[in-house]
Amino acid sequence: MLNSILSPVTNTISFVSKKVKARIDYAKTLQVVSLKPNQPSKGNVLLSYRIEPFLLKPGQPMPNDHTWYWEVWQIAQTFLDLRYNVDVIQFHNDKFVPQKDYAFFIDIRHRMEALAPKLNKDCIKVFHVDIANMVFRNAAECNRLLELQQRKGITLKPQRFEMPNLGIEYADCATVLGNNFTVGTFKYANKPMYRIPISSPVVYPYPDKKDFEAVRKNFLWFGGSALVLKGLDLVLDAFAQMPEYHLTVCGPVSNDKEFEKAFYKELYETPNIHTYGWIDVSSPEFIEVTNNCLGLVYPSVSEGQSGAVISCLQAGLIPILSYESGVDVHDFGVIFDNLSLEEIKAEVRKISNFPAEDLKLMSGKAWEYARANHTKEKFAQAYRNAVEQMLEDHNSKKQSCSIESNKQLVSSDR
Repeated sequence: MLNSILSPVTNTISFVSKKVKARIDYAKTLQVVSLKPNQPSKGNVLLSYRIEPFLLKPGQPMPNDHTWYWEVWQIAQTFLDLRYNVDVIQFHNDKFVPQKDYAFFIDIRHRMEALAPKLNKDCIKVFHVDIANMVFRNAAECNRLLELQQRKGITLKPQRFEMPNLGIEYADCATVLGNNFTVGTFKYANKPMYRIPISSPVVYPYPDKKDFEAVRKNFLWFGGSALVLKGLDLVLDAFAQMPEYHLTVCGPVSNDKEFEKAFYKELYETPNIHTYGWIDVSSPEFIEVTNNCLGLVYPSVSEGQSGAVISCLQAGLIPILSYESGVDVHDFGVIFDNLSLEEIKAEVRKISNFPAEDLKLMSGKAWEYARANHTKEKFAQAYRNAVEQMLEDHNSKKQSCSIESNKQLVSSDR
């Protein structure tokens, strides 16, 4: 009797506690974190991105489930090293109003459109591109959902639909994480773009003890949310039709209950498909999974530059990817032509049948490429180079405008 009375009370308290915590967490994201360089500053920078890394307690580890936590910290550090004060706001903070002049404004989503008109005219406005253009991505996800509906008679809801922003149109230039595909979705705005290689949260030693003969039929799908956008439905269907090949699925599958229900049989009742769920890339489990797989199968239709793909390259997996994953594979992987079910099956079989020596060579090249191009050091250097180039271009433009203005003054005097 007492338990039946206390149960609703306990549930109510739990619900209220969650609401209070959510409000506190939301309030934290509306604050401004102000950072100062060690030397006298020469100006201010406004950074609209993720604020969480700047709210960590001393000794608290940086989250590594997404590259942007470390990358926003490094962007701030770059400007501090260049002797700028840095104000950091959360990218959805719609309460912030600029109260000072800024030499730079960097934004990752919707604040560019809102704040650019309120900034001083000589502020360099930089749109930080970490995803494909929103109009493209929304259309790509809807097309994938339509294909799924027509193929299997299943209607699922969009998971990544977001109102398009005009950030690139209000910005002076952009920094871009991605390949020519990503750049191409923003090319219409005709703005200068500086390519920055996405970083890796973790780097791993090359798996030199991998038995390529033993793992030649084992593959991995590894990605984040928006499972249909990232092609998990296609990969599941492909491997369900290839019982001689094994697929391990690593991603937040249980967070998408509708997808999980629609593909329950493939995910949990198909002998050659092994659903692991979300996995920490810094864990021994991730190394164990990748050491037992030959390649990554990832037919996503819209990315900036996939951090999941890069983590798999760091682990020496052979990439079998879409062009839209934002990662180039050169001679160590495969880029799909049409992302069809039949093509996925054909490419998996083709790679699997390569001689073991060729597979080891491709794996080594994938690992070397990731180590050479996608580390924290590479990101930091590329970002600083981009900022210095922006300053040079900005000063050159100011000088040209000043010379032109003087010419006009002399002409009017005559």
